[in-house]
Amino acid sequence: MNKKLLILGGMIVLLVLLIPIPYHLKDGGTVVYKAITYKVLKVHRLDEDSETGYKDGLIIEILGFKIYDNIK
Repeated sequence: MNKKLLILGGMIVLLVLLIPIPYHLKDGGTVVYKAITYKVLKVHRLDEDSETGYKDGLIIEILGFKIYDNIK
């Protein structure tokens, strides 16, 4: 019984750490998926200096460290 309770508690903790909550920013369409351990930004920002008028790309951060960034 105690082992099952421990496994259930561990699974609940993992769910809390890994399930993201989406935030929609008002900067042209950027969406931020944020969980406690990571953050993914799908960037679509207004930018007057760009040829298309937008900056597009993806940013991935894990534990606060930027792992991937391909904003054009």
